[in-house]
Amino acid sequence: MTTGFLLVDKPQGWTSHDVVAEVRRHIGGKVGHAGTLDPMATGLLVLGVGRATRLLRFVQGTEKEYLATALFGVATDSLDADGAILSRDPLPVTHEEVAQAMERFRGSIMQIPPMVSARRVEGRRLYELAREGKVVEREARSVTIDKLELVDLAPSDYPEVTFRTVCSTGTYVRTLADDIARAVGGRAHLTALRRVRVGNLHVNDAVTVDEVVDAADAQEIDRILLAPGVVLSDFPEIRVDEAMAAAVRNGRELPGILMPRGEKAVTTIRISDRGGELIAVYRRESAALHPEVVLS
Repeated sequence: MTTGFLLVDKPQGWTSHDVVAEVRRHIGGKVGHAGTLDPMATGLLVLGVGRATRLLRFVQGTEKEYLATALFGVATDSLDADGAILSRDPLPVTHEEVAQAMERFRGSIMQIPPMVSARRVEGRRLYELAREGKVVEREARSVTIDKLELVDLAPSDYPEVTFRTVCSTGTYVRTLADDIARAVGGRAHLTALRRVRVGNLHVNDAVTVDEVVDAADAQEIDRILLAPGVVLSDFPEIRVDEAMAAAVRNGRELPGILMPRGEKAVTTIRISDRGGELIAVYRRESAALHPEVVLS
């Protein structure tokens, strides 16, 4: 059974589901993704194949890095270029004004999800309600902006602003762009968005959808698959001998004393065999380690 991760550079105009469906059609079996990208966006989409789909939630919970461009002065209903224009008002701000406004959006902030998003309200996706012309109250959610850097600003009555951000999972970069514009007295929408990193995984190491298809059709998919242990290498690792590996494969609890020194605050741990192959992911609870996902 094919098991591992694929790093795919999602093209513009494709949904994340489109990519998953195309890869599944050629590989077969289970395929899933860690973190949706909007159709307008490009960049890193992490796919899990086979048993690795059970590990996608650990990838999805890691920080993300984006490079974004926003058009200030023009608002759309989706907060990106795929939406209908709601307003157009000149906003001739300077580099210094935008950089100063960005300071208030670093750290822990509250965000209101856009109406055109996959969030659920009373059991329904927000984008489904938006298609019906409905606007509903959305609960603000806490997200973390670890880095926010103004990369470029093209002066104009409608300036194009390019920025880089490193943020927690669940952050809406299009909402962030519009919130920054509101802070300087107007509105904005994204005209480009590229996800360049997910945790320790970078888009420079990604392949195209066509390259995945070609490898699968040539029965060479293993050539571009990443091992689960490589993808989850941000988490601390415990290597066990053959006897303990058998216990792990049976879902046995492990003593907390096995935790590497200096990792007291960590709750997610990789359990690997002596050769470094990932067997399971455990969580730390009090003085013991409990199985979260057992691969084999």
